[in-house]
Amino acid sequence: MTNPVYFDSALPQTQIHPIFMWQNMPSSISTQAGNLNLGGDFQLYALQAELAINERFSIVAAKDGYLVFNPDNTLVNADGFANLAAGVKWAFIYDPEDGLVVSAKAIVELPTGNTDVWQGGKYYSIAPSIGVLKTWEDFQFSNETGFIISTNDNGSDEFFTSLHASYNLWDLVYPLVEVNYFQVISTGNGGNRFGAQAGGAVPSIINFEGGDLVNFGASNSSVYSSIVTAGVGFRVRPLKSIDVGAAFEVPLTQTSHNLMQNRITVDLVWNF
Repeated sequence: MTNPVYFDSALPQTQIHPIFMWQNMPSSISTQAGNLNLGGDFQLYALQAELAINERFSIVAAKDGYLVFNPDNTLVNADGFANLAAGVKWAFIYDPEDGLVVSAKAIVELPTGNTDVWQGGKYYSIAPSIGVLKTWEDFQFSNETGFIISTNDNGSDEFFTSLHASYNLWDLVYPLVEVNYFQVISTGNGGNRFGAQAGGAVPSIINFEGGDLVNFGASNSSVYSSIVTAGVGFRVRPLKSIDVGAAFEVPLTQTSHNLMQNRITVDLVWNF
């Protein structure tokens, strides 16, 4: 449920996945000019989809939606569309009898979104990754590890890995825990972008990257190059084909070194 753009099940499947996210932002954030007041929140309304061509191969629509950005200080309120991202998933190990699936995935993100909400940015990115899904009776473990690679220096390059563990209670409720790690491996150029926010200066003064939804292309993101978050939640299966979930997520790294004070994610997964 956390890191929804880059982390999903390694199992190719056909599904529709609406997501609502409410993220509270830190009271202040680290910049080259010192800590600046921020606060406020933003919301994401999104719809992911996946189409399984067969049991080993699927087409994935990983990112879209609408963002509403409501800071309390320094920056300005804005709303607009997120970038579009899509790709393919291939299960090169598919062993349902042993409860094991290992997949390769590649997601391409296009700069189609609104720059007022940290999208667009004049760069394309590709995110290759390897996903693992393993089950032992009622216990499930999942991992996805990969890279977010910008096609030019308008975006930062990052490594990421995400872990998920959940347990089946009564074939109805599935408590879960997830951990996500993002590491900047090459900073962006800090160019003048996102003009409605601080005159476009944010990429040149901010000391971190934006995590799973935002890539500032920040030239000083090596100052606080790591973001680690953890989430706890559950899924409920009211029908065989439908899961409803909720998760609460917080950063394990310092809150002023990212855009997250805490996050609530609510979603629905309809498999068919």
